[in-house]
Amino acid sequence: MTTENTKENIQSMGGKARAESLSKEDRSEIAKKAAQTKWDNPRALFGSPDKRLKVGDRELECYVLEGGERVLSGRGMQEALGLGQAHGSLLKDFVGQKSIIPYINKELAMELDQPIRFIRPGRGGILAAGFKAETLPNICDAVLEARNSGALTGKRQLEVAKQCEIVVRALSRVGINALIDEVTGFQEVRDRDALQKILDRYITDEWAKWTKTFPDDFYKELFRLKGMEYPTASGKKPQYVGHWTNDIIYDRLAPGVKKTLKDKNPREVKSGARKRKHHQHLTKDYGHPELKELLSNATFMMKACKNWEEFKKLLDKSKPKYGDTIEMEI
Repeated sequence: MTTENTKENIQSMGGKARAESLSKEDRSEIAKKAAQTKWDNPRALFGSPDKRLKVGDRELECYVLEGGERVLSGRGMQEALGLGQAHGSLLKDFVGQKSIIPYINKELAMELDQPIRFIRPGRGGILAAGFKAETLPNICDAVLEARNSGALTGKRQLEVAKQCEIVVRALSRVGINALIDEVTGFQEVRDRDALQKILDRYITDEWAKWTKTFPDDFYKELFRLKGMEYPTASGKKPQYVGHWTNDIIYDRLAPGVKKTLKDKNPREVKSGARKRKHHQHLTKDYGHPELKELLSNATFMMKACKNWEEFKKLLDKSKPKYGDTIEMEI
């Protein structure tokens, strides 16, 4: 009867024999294909082995890949759960236990079964495997659910469940993605890119033909709350009304929108007036509908308030102002 070791030796010998039988050109072609397969994987643009994410008392390798995907290395995931790093299958072996499998949903099972292959930073590029950052808290939730249901009985399982509890607590105040962004240095780039995507969504380089956008009710209620008479005679509103409009609408539409609109639609030197209305530079499919919705909500709130102070307090609470940068939503 052939032993497992003997089988492995025979297979190894067969592999060597096949390799020796290949010509130099064949071996070169195989090497090229292997290299190409490797470089087909996304690169880690941010992060390094010596810049680790601290979660509780553990330090984990984390990266941000091309396209913005945040990942934890496979061994880093094992370290977070207290499974150790003896070999790379410890995580798979643990979640594959009969007592835990019922608590692993299909989506999580697919993520664990198909690790993300990526090129880790370093000389020559090292092919590594990892998982989406969100996979870690999802595993913790599954393990803790199993523990709460009484499915975990072994000492090792309960130790891992305790570590899962530590991880969940550590991440309860700040999201895993935000932590990785801070550690890897992706935070600054993320904010710039996110802001630009928002501006692209709201603002267009092509201006639209003027149409009445701000309803009369908006200005009538605005003047009422300010304790001023609405200018019905000429219909022309004082210039300072623009400051009120910025305060109520453009400062709250989206991050950086007001600044970008002012850059695209500057005041003329001689007249001091703007050539067009700001809303003419908003995109038809997104920016303009968002403006109309904000206008409608603001007008509704104005009608419900007795004075400017009451309205501003309600507005600041329901729709706070944005700055020129975007804050991550956790």
